[in-house]
Amino acid sequence: MDEKKNFMQPESLMMSYGYKPELSEGAIKCPIFQTSTFVFKTAEEGKAFFEVAYGLREKQESEELGLIYSRLNNPDLEILENRLTLWDGAEDCAVFESGMSAITTVLMEFLSPGDALLYSQPVYGGTSHFIEQILTRFGIHVIDFDSTDTAETILQRVEAAGLMDKVAMIYVETPANPTNALIDLKMCRNLADQFGTEERKALVAVDNTYMGPLWQHPLKHGADLILYSATKYIGGHSDVIAGACLGSNELMARVKGMRTFLGNMAGPWTGWLLMRSLETLKARMNIQEFNAGKVAEYLQNHPKVEKVYYLGMIEDQEQKRIFDEQCEGNGAMVSFDIKGGEKEAFQFLNSLKLMKLAVSLGSTESLAEHPASMTHAGVPPEDRVKYNISPNLVRLSIGVENEKDIIWDINQALEKVG
Repeated sequence: MDEKKNFMQPESLMMSYGYKPELSEGAIKCPIFQTSTFVFKTAEEGKAFFEVAYGLREKQESEELGLIYSRLNNPDLEILENRLTLWDGAEDCAVFESGMSAITTVLMEFLSPGDALLYSQPVYGGTSHFIEQILTRFGIHVIDFDSTDTAETILQRVEAAGLMDKVAMIYVETPANPTNALIDLKMCRNLADQFGTEERKALVAVDNTYMGPLWQHPLKHGADLILYSATKYIGGHSDVIAGACLGSNELMARVKGMRTFLGNMAGPWTGWLLMRSLETLKARMNIQEFNAGKVAEYLQNHPKVEKVYYLGMIEDQEQKRIFDEQCEGNGAMVSFDIKGGEKEAFQFLNSLKLMKLAVSLGSTESLAEHPASMTHAGVPPEDRVKYNISPNLVRLSIGVENEKDIIWDINQALEKVG
């Protein structure tokens, strides 16, 4: 397996990496190990497994962590986690029952009372609520910044708050949801290095959901941890809720330790569904990216559209520089300001025939939603204004349908606006 890993591409390894058919009656696909517990051959074996699982000793070089209990490990999850590491070049991965499970577990593991969290805006509404309304209840300081802030501006803000020696993590969502605004990951790494001490390194965690495992690889640009709502591109079929976190062996051991005691590990059925999805991930995302380019081009020239937010049409020079340095694709998310306000946005959404009016993103079907009143309804009104989450903003997640049919649907819906 390791030999294959060294020279084969991830899309090829998704079919077999980490799975041994001979251990499962020769089944070409990994079975669903729908079991809560596993049988030990001997009491000594059980003792050895638990010693490693609970960190009482280090795993020996040739030793494999044995199966104990599905809250700790399960074949479907372990194989899935092995395969997910291939896309981002990570050492280890942990899968969760949802993206928010992954995010909250990471924040709880690496932040303590008195620490400060520096985080980008806008972020997903659930993340924003957890950071601003829940972390602060535990004595954690939070400071936000956005894509227009320079490193100097951010340093001044942290210094003014008297928290220069308290920043334990920089949490970034880039591109931003729903405007596609980009945050410079190398800048974040440099800032984190200034905040860190010899005793404790300040970490950079990146929510990479918008770009999926294909179009951006944050670890290459200084990030310590990558987070995904695996519901989105990784799952890709609107039939499973899941999350994932990737990083070094050292950090992931801590993440998995916290996951064990929070009990938010994904189940075997979720693992099996995600393994199925990984086999077509690159094919799906390539089609979605192609379709999104066609949709953005169409919207850019439509008289009822004020502005298009799409990574393939960046005009700002600084944003373009960041894109060229850290992005490997244009993505499949297209947002646009329709001329008018909420009324016109709703007219458009209510007139769609092929595209579905629903939240979420990254699935095979094209989706449309109204961020200001849906996914970002909990964001304070003044922040929605600041970050261009306006009443006339519509967000599109482009799927794998024929691009001409998607554009036909958008066109007929726009014709009904007015």
